[in-house]
Parts: sequence; structure tokens; C-alpha cells
Amino acid sequence: MGGLDALDPKQLIGRRFGSVVLIRELGRGAMAAVYLGYQQTLKRQVAVKLLPREQTASPEAMHQFRDEAETAAVLSHPNIVQVFEVGQTDDFHYIIMQRIVGVDLAMLIRQRAKHPVPERRRLPPKWVIAWVIEVLDALHYAHKRGVSHQDIKPSNVMIDKETRRALIVDFGIARTLKAEYWAEGMVVGTPRYAAPEQVAGQPPDPRVDVYAAGLVLYEALAGWLPLRDQNDARKLIARKLRAPHTLFDRPPSAVAPDIDARLERIILHAIAPDPADRYADCAAFRRDLAHYLPTLATKRWQARKQG
Repeated sequence: MGGLDALDPKQLIGRRFGSVVLIRELGRGAMAAVYLGYQQTLKRQVAVKLLPREQTASPEAMHQFRDEAETAAVLSHPNIVQVFEVGQTDDFHYIIMQRIVGVDLAMLIRQRAKHPVPERRRLPPKWVIAWVIEVLDALHYAHKRGVSHQDIKPSNVMIDKETRRALIVDFGIARTLKAEYWAEGMVVGTPRYAAPEQVAGQPPDPRVDVYAAGLVLYEALAGWLPLRDQNDARKLIARKLRAPHTLFDRPPSAVAPDIDARLERIILHAIAPDPADRYADCAAFRRDLAHYLPTLATKRWQARKQG
């Protein structure tokens, strides 16, 4: 069987992976496809991520894929999508995980941008900050257990439709998918959320997740990121390597009126190009956001009073 590009979505319907039978494709990215599956043993619907073995051609990458997925499986946190089972067939690696009925944050940002009323083309700051706090909770929990995500971005944050809870997906898998590409000087997917030291191929630490979470906060509040060279991946990577302080063409407060001076300081602290200038960990980042959140209620009250 060929790689992901050659995969017919209908071709795998009804096929069994472990204890699960595939029902339909839910979506696909650059490296993997996700299917809705039915786990007959526990009579429940699950999500199944399929990664063609051709995508991880070397034995080292295949072993790392399994090791990282198994590591993710032991993480139990309300804001991390749970992994139930990991395995492989002759043509696929597969991960069976919790199914979330909802939408990813990237889609929510895009949907809001299309609102007919300009003032409502951005997500409410209260929602965004609450979601990022939950993401930081999950990241700090994982970091304390020696696991980092390394691919935090809006499309890897799911928002549960019923509970409105934020959940991180692809935990522990992103590093594996990057393994061969870092060796070749390439970056998997968009480089926009990678920290400068990550792009440079330096051994990453939890502060790369702090950086990415800061960009997620910035983008979700503003509706977009004012990055120079954002439409040219090579130029963007080169800028991150050579002049990371020039990444943005304007400060956060100039992009969205909801970003005041205090919130801007929090964002800039999280996305500092030098990891030594960032929050030391996700707990410190979370603490500042949690202290900021109540001020939004005061702002709304003052706005109503003035109105």
C-alpha cells in the first residue's frame, strides 16, 4: 500500500485495527489520517490515528513512534486526549484514542473570522484564556512526568462540544514524527509554532511548549499572527534562526483591541525568542493568566457602566 496521499478514504472502512473496526474517515493531516472506529469489546466509539509505515521508514523512527505513543498512553489528565491502544500492521502504525465530539481551535478561529460583524470576528478573551489555562495545566502535568509535546498549535487543541473543555491531541507523537525530518534539516508541518531553538535543532526542553502555547494564546485572541514571511516556510525558518526578534511586524496590542498592556506582557514573556527570557515553566505562565482572568469581568462591568 502507498503512503498517505495514495490512501483512498473508503479503502479502509470495515478494516480491523486491534479491537476496533473503522467506520469512516474524520480527517487527515500531512502525516496521518484519523478515522472514527467502533471498539467492539467495550461497545464505544473511538478515534483511530493511522500513520503509514512509509512515513517512518527507518527502524529507529518506528521504535520511537511506539515508545512515544506508549508514553502518551500513561498520561491521564482531563485535558489530554487519552490513548487506549497502540499497535502496528504490515502497512500502518495505529493509535486508538478517546473520541472527542467537538472542533479544534484552529477551526474555531477560522469560523469566527468569517462573522459578518467585524467586532465579533475574534473569540471572546474569556474563552481563550480559560482554554489556554487548561492547555498549560495539561502540559505542566506531562512535563513533570518527563514528557513534552513539541507540536502545540491550534489544530492540536480540541474543544469538547458538550463541556467546552480544551484537550490536547497528538501528545508524545509529534516528536516522533519529526525525528527523521530534523536529521534532514526539515520541519514537519508549519514551522510557525516552533521555538527558535527547536528550529535550530537544539535538544528541546519544556520551554518549547511554553513558546508554542504563547503563540496559540496570541493567535486565538487576535484571530491571526502578524508574522513576517509567514507564507514562505523557508524564509520563516531562516528568520527564526538568524533574527528571531524580528518575527512579528507589530506588537499584540496593535493587532487586537482586547489585548491590553498587561496581557501583552504575558504574551511577550511566553514567546520570548531566547528561552532564558521565557516563563521557566507552564505553571508560571498559567499562574499569570489565572491572575489576569478575573480582570475581564471588571472590564465588562466598566464597559456596561460607561455605556
